[in-house]
Amino acid sequence: MILFDSFVLLFICFMLCRKRRRVISIAAVALFWLLATGWLTAPLIAWSEAGVVPVEHPDMHGRTTLILLGTGTRRTDSGLQPPPDGIARIHKVAALYRVCRQQAERCTVLMSGGDPQHHGETEAAVYGRQLIEEGVAPGDLVLEPNSRTTYENAKFTASILRPQYDDARILVTSSYQMRRALLDFRRFGIDPQPVYANRRRAQTGWLPRWRNVANAEQALHELVGIAQFHVYRWLGWF
Repeated sequence: MILFDSFVLLFICFMLCRKRRRVISIAAVALFWLLATGWLTAPLIAWSEAGVVPVEHPDMHGRTTLILLGTGTRRTDSGLQPPPDGIARIHKVAALYRVCRQQAERCTVLMSGGDPQHHGETEAAVYGRQLIEEGVAPGDLVLEPNSRTTYENAKFTASILRPQYDDARILVTSSYQMRRALLDFRRFGIDPQPVYANRRRAQTGWLPRWRNVANAEQALHELVGIAQFHVYRWLGWF
């Protein structure tokens, strides 16, 4: 939506500024080409991930909690399913859970996600079923079904985590979301080990690719969220 809104603004400028229509047209085409060919998308993705040092082999001992953030659902013939990024996160948490069972005394998976898309079922419920299918014991699974944003993921998850004592906490999400997620979790006193479930990469070249545009949109969404976090903190709203 951010890219769409940007091009809508360019179109409005094009309609209102008759004397600069050529410049605006060239700027719009150049912007789209740089995004679609990956040359501008690559630095946007890198910027959204800046400052995060992911942990490849997280420490697991004692009571360990794996925190999984949802990323929406999509309708299929077999019902609601996680999108590709969501599936990658589920696979990663399931793999970590298996390792955790070998290394820690107690392993808990905390799945956070409501129904911001109004699909009729929460991300927590949809992802939870998949996690159980991949080997997570129902007794080790905790669902947080109320969050609609990354900020609420952190807020509602923190309220679950604070009363319990954990020796290790691990946050699993996609690379593009991790920087913003860590800001939000640390705001509520939770400092988990960051583990990437998957990474998005721009494919640079001369030919435009729709995937690059989609990745740029996702990176911009996160960057706007990061800026919003700092502005709201400055205003005292967060």
